[in-house]
Amino acid sequence: MLLTIQNLTKTFVGMKALDDVGFELEAGEVHALLGENGAGKSTLIKSLTGAYSRDEGTITLEGRTISPRSTLEAQELGIGTVYQEVNLLPNLTVAQNLTFGREPRRFGIIDGRAMRREAEAMLEGYGLDIDVSHDLGNYSVAVQQIVAIARAVALSGKVLILDEPTASLDTREVEMLFDVVRKLRDQGLGIIFVSHFLDQVFALTDRVTVLRNGRKIVTEKTAELDRVRLIAHMLGRELDEEEENAARRATAGRVGSEPLLSFRNLSRRNYVEPFDLDIHRGEVVGLAGLLGSGRTETAQLVFGVKTTQTGTISDDKGKLGIASPRDAIAAGFGFAPEDRKTDGIIADLSVRENIALALQARRGWARPISRAEQDRLASEYIQKLDIRTSSAEKPVGELSGGNQQKVVLARWLAMNPRFLILDEPTRGIDVGAHAEILHLIRDITAEGMAILIISSELDELISISDRVIVVRDRRHVAELTGSEIASENIVKAIASSGEKEREAV
Repeated sequence: MLLTIQNLTKTFVGMKALDDVGFELEAGEVHALLGENGAGKSTLIKSLTGAYSRDEGTITLEGRTISPRSTLEAQELGIGTVYQEVNLLPNLTVAQNLTFGREPRRFGIIDGRAMRREAEAMLEGYGLDIDVSHDLGNYSVAVQQIVAIARAVALSGKVLILDEPTASLDTREVEMLFDVVRKLRDQGLGIIFVSHFLDQVFALTDRVTVLRNGRKIVTEKTAELDRVRLIAHMLGRELDEEEENAARRATAGRVGSEPLLSFRNLSRRNYVEPFDLDIHRGEVVGLAGLLGSGRTETAQLVFGVKTTQTGTISDDKGKLGIASPRDAIAAGFGFAPEDRKTDGIIADLSVRENIALALQARRGWARPISRAEQDRLASEYIQKLDIRTSSAEKPVGELSGGNQQKVVLARWLAMNPRFLILDEPTRGIDVGAHAEILHLIRDITAEGMAILIISSELDELISISDRVIVVRDRRHVAELTGSEIASENIVKAIASSGEKEREAV
């Protein structure tokens, strides 16, 4: 066995993040490590790579007990890690990144030619033909991931940990990365693959280990594991897709005939073509389309992130003047953006402070929310949304991705909006948090709130939406309702062109 972990335990402030966990990795294996946010995956990786010191347990690499005290020491022992957000230097060249800290020298001076030759030789085995003298930041995220893998393998060469490496990649880039991973597996590396994309787990991995609440639940061969049982292991319960679809269909009866909001002829040149859209109380409207189709651009026009050049927005009392997000918030709109780390959370502020932000913005800074009210809001929404944090005072940046997403949702729900825009609300979170957020959407629409949801996952849109608007080339090309909401119809609308496309608007 290449790597063996036994009885690993790690406690934080009285809470066991890992509880007697055992884990094995063979040479020449891709082993998936799965679990909900908060299951213990990150703590296990950090304990393995020396970022955390373990409380109990042993780690054995090639038969020798190891205790890395830093990530550098773990690398020297043979354990490398590549994260979703590539931790290289985009302002340095590819060659400089690959050889950083061990640059070839001649007469004490870095030998640029030798450095480039070494970098080219390193990448040759990965099928990556790029100019290594160009800055890393000039290349796609997929190329940056492969460069990061090449560096990690060169520094370590025994165990490679890939932590959500495909979260920002498209289908072609994912397959390119998978080709690299398979080559490394065939060369005898042991690879730990952490992902929330179950299709990728089944396509790539040899075995799966599931963690839940800090404990190991099961290790099974991927080929002998079906999706329903895997999800049951991860959640401790099964998801009933037919029940979820029935719940969505039931919402149709709640949608009133009079619109809550009407958007007429909204557009911005070279951004979004003119469109009309009505939103009803208690309704979920999905926006479907390829990346760059105009989905997020539509949401940004609606919320005032970008100013419109034509069109009007109105409710039952008349026209609304929305020229900025401040205006939208004042009108009772909320917007949870796609990139929660950059545009959503304020990582250094506490959970409490993040939850209170939107309500404070709506009230205006001349009317500060009291500390007592902030505490009440935080307590209410931590409980209501099952935000897993040791304290409301914990910096939100220290929470898992799914819990950060719940904090962003809590922020807007605390404001009690009448209309909420959710841009990729389940991206980058595990299957458990995914299910919880979809159930939350159903609960809040049952109380009358209207939602506009953008998602790249067709199954997600189909399961949650009362209507689906299909967007292509920055134009709204179709509207689907009821039994029309099916993946084949969405794909057909995306692929449509010419007069049929215009007739569908």
